Amino acid sequence: MSELQVNSIYLATEGEGTQIGTPQVFVRLQGCTIGCLNCDSKDTWDFNSELTQSIDEILHQVSSLSQQGKIKRVSITGGDPLHPSHDAGLKALVKSLKAHRYQINLEAAGTRISDELFDALDYISFDYKTPSTGIVTKLSLIERMSRQFPGKFQVKAVIENEADYRYVLDAYKKLEALGTDLSFPWCLTPAYNLEEEFPKERFMSLFKWNIEDGYQFRVIGQQHKWVFGPDQKQV
Repeated sequence: MSELQVNSIYLATEGEGTQIGTPQVFVRLQGCTIGCLNCDSKDTWDFNSELTQSIDEILHQVSSLSQQGKIKRVSITGGDPLHPSHDAGLKALVKSLKAHRYQINLEAAGTRISDELFDALDYISFDYKTPSTGIVTKLSLIERMSRQFPGKFQVKAVIENEADYRYVLDAYKKLEALGTDLSFPWCLTPAYNLEEEFPKERFMSLFKWNIEDGYQFRVIGQQHKWVFGPDQKQV
């Protein structure tokens, strides 16, 4: 029987990226070995067999929270949904959700691509890690996403400071020079860290840099943090 370690399942409105403002059920998986320095969900890092649920149990909760399918969007996040230990269970969950006509978005950390899984998804939010995260994303993965999954993904990068912004701009230029199709949305998310006051200056600086450089980034903040604060979970 397929199963997954689940941190939480909840109904909320998408707070970031191109689908901001969309009600959906979030399935947050437990377990991540990536270790981003600025992660705001470190409670999802440790694998915990006590949090294991069957696919049927997960589907039942999704159905209940979605008002028996009236809300048709499900976002699978984490943790790291693409950790190899989740592979069989995640594919089974996606197959089951699709059989019940849900549209599925997956929050991918930008460290790996799963061809079979990504083919089955409706949308992929693919991270491009900046220096402030302490993690490196291979540009070849962004180029591959552009070739294999046109029209069904966005790239998101969290921007802590100007060094992060320049790093992303340099990546964009390198991909442009390679002839990569850059028509996908590339969203810059101003960092809004735990216990931090609303980072107005960071937002304003990012708007300014993006306009001055004339690039096609979209600056989209984390709406749920504006409303509920940066420390509130399941919103």
